[in-house]
Amino acid sequence: MKINVTVKQLGRKHPILTTEPLEIAFDGSDISLENLLKLVVRQQVEAFNIKSFEWEDEDYAKIPTENYLNILTDTGKVGFGSIYNQKKADLEKAQENVIQAFEDGMFAVFYNDEQLDNLTQNINLSLQHTLTFIRLTFLAGSYW
Repeated sequence: MKINVTVKQLGRKHPILTTEPLEIAFDGSDISLENLLKLVVRQQVEAFNIKSFEWEDEDYAKIPTENYLNILTDTGKVGFGSIYNQKKADLEKAQENVIQAFEDGMFAVFYNDEQLDNLTQNINLSLQHTLTFIRLTFLAGSYW
């Protein structure tokens, strides 16, 4: 089933990622938030694990153009899409992490502008609304 997913980070002036379709292995219409998160993680882990690893000293295919480099530095994270770690992602560990991160409030999930705050909450995917993930960052302060 195809779902539309948007990933955002609070505090950014410009959205880094736009709404993109995501294919998950689910055929029904009603699904719990917990199962949906696990299916999204499964898709992302499988996509990560099939990427090729870089063994070259310099990756000529992924060197960004001048304009793209400015966008990357404005976001505070410069990456060129290369994976240098040979370790594959562990699906079970990743699924445990996403559930724990949701319970700890590390990210929020919205479906049709309605916040989903319970892992047992059911979602009707047949409505084809956009699923939005917002990564929450916490402020660190000091008394100095």
